[in-house]
Amino acid sequence: MDKQRIPDRQTAAHFGRAVGDFAGSEVGGRAKWMFAALLVLLFGINGMNVLNSYVNRDFMTAIADRQEAEFIRQALFYIAVFAGSTLLSVISRFTEERLALLWREFVTGRAIRRYLTDGAYYRLDMSRQLTNPDQRIAEDVRAFTVTTLSFVLMMLSSSFTVVAFSGVLWSISPLLFVVAVLYAASGSLLTIVLGRPLVGLNYDQSDREANFRSGLIHVREHAESAMMAHCEDRLEESLRDRLASLVGNLRRIIGINRNLSFFTTGYNWMIQIIPALIIAPAFFDGRVEFGVITQSAMAFATLVAAFSLIISQFQSISSFAAAVARLESLVEAIEAPESIPGPALSTREEAERLAYEGLGLRSPEDGRPLLRDLSVSVPFGTRVLVGGADQAASLALFRATAGLRVEGEGRIVRPRADDLLCLAERPYLPRGTLRQALVRTAMEARVSDERILGLLRRFDLQSVPARAGGLDTPQEWSTLLSLSEQQLLAVVRVILAAPRFAILDRPETALSEERLQGVLEALSEASITYLCFGRSDVPQGLFDAVLDIHADGSWTWTLQEGAACRVS
Repeated sequence: MDKQRIPDRQTAAHFGRAVGDFAGSEVGGRAKWMFAALLVLLFGINGMNVLNSYVNRDFMTAIADRQEAEFIRQALFYIAVFAGSTLLSVISRFTEERLALLWREFVTGRAIRRYLTDGAYYRLDMSRQLTNPDQRIAEDVRAFTVTTLSFVLMMLSSSFTVVAFSGVLWSISPLLFVVAVLYAASGSLLTIVLGRPLVGLNYDQSDREANFRSGLIHVREHAESAMMAHCEDRLEESLRDRLASLVGNLRRIIGINRNLSFFTTGYNWMIQIIPALIIAPAFFDGRVEFGVITQSAMAFATLVAAFSLIISQFQSISSFAAAVARLESLVEAIEAPESIPGPALSTREEAERLAYEGLGLRSPEDGRPLLRDLSVSVPFGTRVLVGGADQAASLALFRATAGLRVEGEGRIVRPRADDLLCLAERPYLPRGTLRQALVRTAMEARVSDERILGLLRRFDLQSVPARAGGLDTPQEWSTLLSLSEQQLLAVVRVILAAPRFAILDRPETALSEERLQGVLEALSEASITYLCFGRSDVPQGLFDAVLDIHADGSWTWTLQEGAACRVS
């Protein structure tokens, strides 16, 4: 689990880099124009607010002096100012939301690309040092972009307000201006002291909410298995534990918010009476008009609100700070390829062979040897069956060959990623159309419908397009197809991709002997060299060599006549 991060100078640097990347992106020009428009709109809104303070002063004075004609004239001014302010505010809000959406789309797209590049998602899952990366990409990016823009605009608006209303308030009463500054400064300081723990608590709350949600998703995804296993008690216990963790942390947040609210509520109530306490004596002495009292109240409240941004937005700021820290942790984890602990196997790329050089593998649970000093070279065109009594050793060798993290030493020589495809025991078919499930993205234009349908007929899958609504209707394949059908679709995908090598993990689990023989024959006809990891009793007529891994980690070869495998 990642450690709590409180925003610091490094966080500020990451924040600045995120803004700079957005500004320099392909949508940066459009974003800059939208931001410039927002500045103009903010300036206009503050100008309207200042004008409104004077219209309000004259309006209230006309009422106090019983001047009916002036009252009507100022009322018309009031309506005009309100109409202008409404128009500017609505356009400003619309522009802000569109700019925030544009930024969110850019940051989320970039995060997805980094998350799925070079196996970063796998490294993060294996290292366990970062919790809920999916929640960070979905929720924290949204909070970061929307809230950042909102805070920036609030700070700019507050700055404009300070400049605009400082002169108004100073012209009414220099003492009232000084009181406003001191009142806001002391209130902000106390708010920071009282509310600082919220940053860390909000950081934790995001993870606890995500953990609870993932538990509920787990129940939905395994509903059938859980129903047959009658393990509802265990599921309920797990969900209640996660709920208790969530609720406990939220209680602490609510407690701090309560203490903070005691202060901020009283702070806001006092804003209403302070201007009257200072200006009323001048009105009693006849030195100011009655409308000045209402103008001073408005100017004082507006200026204090501008100075008190931390007080009014502290809870949002604390949540935002937590989101920034969580995104910073995500970026650091993605950019740290060494995040998976433990020794790594050495690898080298060669196009024409797959080889193991002094390869030793160990159990991740107890460290016992699974495979000792395997040294074999398998040239292109050689078909190999890997089996033995120890399924753990066979699985570890499959994972190591596929490029997954396995404890051990030695070197694996293998083709580049596009020339070595893997067929797991339980295949993965992402949700999408049948065409997308079978054809790799870069090959869509080169693979015809006839080629796809022909391979489906070969494996008795001709009914799948009709059940799926054609080649271009999105489906959830794990629920539509049986495990055997999913495995065969994965085989079709491999044949269409035409790699030089393919490795299969225990295909006999989902396929009958006859089906498996047909799969291996199809791979041979497509000139795909395969290594089949499974039981040693799998029919061996379609293999050039058999590797048996024994319980003590030793191994033996049985070579067919004319096989090209070399054992060193």
